[in-house]
Amino acid sequence: MSDVTEVSTYTSYVALGDSFTEGLEDPAPAAGYRGWADRLAEHLAAEGPGLRYANLAVRGRLLRQIVDEQVPRAVELRPDLITFAGGGNDLLRPGADPDALAAMFDAAVRRLRGTGAEVLIFTGFDPRDVPVLRRIRGKAAMFNLHLRSIADRQDCHLVDLWSMRQLLDPRAWAQDRIHLSPEGHRRVALAACEALAVPVTGDWRDPWPSAPPVDWLTSRRNDLQWARAYLVPWIQRRLQGRSSGDEVAAKRPDLLPL
Repeated sequence: MSDVTEVSTYTSYVALGDSFTEGLEDPAPAAGYRGWADRLAEHLAAEGPGLRYANLAVRGRLLRQIVDEQVPRAVELRPDLITFAGGGNDLLRPGADPDALAAMFDAAVRRLRGTGAEVLIFTGFDPRDVPVLRRIRGKAAMFNLHLRSIADRQDCHLVDLWSMRQLLDPRAWAQDRIHLSPEGHRRVALAACEALAVPVTGDWRDPWPSAPPVDWLTSRRNDLQWARAYLVPWIQRRLQGRSSGDEVAAKRPDLLPL
């Protein structure tokens, strides 16, 4: 949806997706994870008291799993607003087909829009500075082109994460370099509010404070430590056919007040 000028108020919101939407690496004050979707719900509730919110996202989910497990539940709940992000885990796998993923995504969005809900979707991040992940940059860019077309065709709101240069700063990311840091989640929530015309205090474009440069040798050592701590275990899970979300359930399966 483009050229939105009126302030949007929603009474119910359902979030669909994987670890990005579940909110990994953004600890909640009590327990579990918060994340950009919870933060967005908080902003929405500030504008429309009584907001009901469900978050069906589960870490590690492939797009087909999101479509089969979460989309039907969202259709059943019939909220005013649905956020839908997925496909990133698929692109990390050998042989991933951006065209096929886009066709699946398009059909799911069409089904969600058929309920009358407004839908907000996200392009993927630019992985140019992440070792190993930068190898899928071409496929990620192609998938993003499809997502932009889907947003236009299905009359959806869109957050273009690829173009958010502030997210190229290492401080936007957790130590695993795959999930956003709390500050990264905060900025994405602000970008989502902007796309939905929800008034907020703060701007995702705010510059980062200056930081001392990191020399080449330190960077390489950090890359090696990252590979040992995060990349190798991830590869082992893939080889064993396991997922980080195998024993995880949605944190907010029902539409409930915040």
